Amino acid sequence: MAFVKRLLRLIGLEAPLTHIDSGHAAPGFSLKALDGKEYSLEKLLERGPAVVAFFKISCPVCQFTFPFLQRLHERYAGEGATVIGVSQDDARDTKEFNQEYGVTFPTLVDSAGYPASNAYGLTNVPTIFLIAPDGKVKVSCMGFSKSDLEKVASELSQYNKMRAAPLFRTDEIVPAYKPG
Repeated sequence: MAFVKRLLRLIGLEAPLTHIDSGHAAPGFSLKALDGKEYSLEKLLERGPAVVAFFKISCPVCQFTFPFLQRLHERYAGEGATVIGVSQDDARDTKEFNQEYGVTFPTLVDSAGYPASNAYGLTNVPTIFLIAPDGKVKVSCMGFSKSDLEKVASELSQYNKMRAAPLFRTDEIVPAYKPG
């Protein structure tokens, strides 16, 4: 499907998808989680900032990135901040992904046609957004970006009035960037 969209864009039959950068308003969404509960961005932001990570289970960079998002969840969620995954796969496969990669934060399933992914203009996964309570994107990154994830951790620690803890351990070899 992504190939067809790119091809249509190249020949001028479809408007280009845009990536939502910092400072822009995040599109709203309402999706069901794996546990059947409905989550809306509006309700999430009432609690505080939200980290929203779009992914596909077959994506190697997603598989690499999600354990680090789990660390963000363990350190900063529950203090008003939320970490949410938005899967472009079905619920059964997504549950298996979560088990394999140790993901315990809420994971939503983008329904047929990917309405949330399309609203955000995604061209690659993972794509991660830190959205402030006012609905504006604070951090936006495609692929794995060590510096962007560190910035997300710093923003969440400031919001929660906590001392920032390193997201990456000194004994880990973590690349600066991996494209999605």
